[in-house]
Amino acid sequence: MDLVNHLEDRLLFAVPKKGRLYEKAVQLLKGSDVEFHRHNRLDIALSTNMPVALIFLPAADIPVFVGEGRCDLGITGVDQVEESEVDVELALDLRFGKCKLQVQVPKDGEYKEPKQLIGKTIVSSFTTLTRKYFEKLEGVEAGQPLKTKIKHVGGSVEASCALGVADAIVDLVESGETMRAAGLIDIDTVLSTSAYLIQSKTPAEPELVNKLKSRIEGVLAAQKFVLCTYNAPRDNLTSLLSLTPGRRAPTVSPIDDDGWVSVSSMIQRDSKGEIMDKLKDLGASDIMVTEISNCRV
Repeated sequence: MDLVNHLEDRLLFAVPKKGRLYEKAVQLLKGSDVEFHRHNRLDIALSTNMPVALIFLPAADIPVFVGEGRCDLGITGVDQVEESEVDVELALDLRFGKCKLQVQVPKDGEYKEPKQLIGKTIVSSFTTLTRKYFEKLEGVEAGQPLKTKIKHVGGSVEASCALGVADAIVDLVESGETMRAAGLIDIDTVLSTSAYLIQSKTPAEPELVNKLKSRIEGVLAAQKFVLCTYNAPRDNLTSLLSLTPGRRAPTVSPIDDDGWVSVSSMIQRDSKGEIMDKLKDLGASDIMVTEISNCRV
């Protein structure tokens, strides 16, 4: 971290430097109005509109830097946090990078359930989580010797069985395409994971941390919700509002018609079609849905 020691006046924010989380993390930060430009081959980007420096690191290293207080905030997977065993705050579920850490065996092999793997060779890049899983499976105390042999491989874990290195693997599964292409099937799930905003327990810039968290929460809300507005007959308002309760409460405004009011409410994006149909059936009119580009919640 010598290269960032001169950035004492900036909050350090650790971001995955590549891989499945990088693009989504960058989009999230730009949506939060953290303006920056990352130059080629540089792992530091200075924000041009906030006292923030983005430090691009391997996702597996981010929990360590945040846990030790070298960075106030970071974006990484829960799997990496659990694997590192460091003490950080899981501040926000960012709702991307969802996958599962699963025990996988050859599809046509002899192993059908996890207990058959006791005493066998397991390959994973998540050796801490794998060890904990097999400690529980074998019924031994933490740190005690295992019958099962666990090997670390940094990449291409899915090839281990085919190459004769492992009897089974423990690896991340997102869509399952890589697993199936390698002739593997899953027989158990060690951990369900997604990307999180993680926070140091002792942030150097708590006010700025809270501001960034608020901005990110706003982007997440804008991704999850849309704004629904419609005109509602007063005699059926209670039923209509039950469909559009909003995050806290809907906004109900009078209009130039004694029997009607205007309603505005945030509704979940993935339910908007069904909600609009039901509003129409209950007598609402002029129903509109508009995008929310950003908000504060």
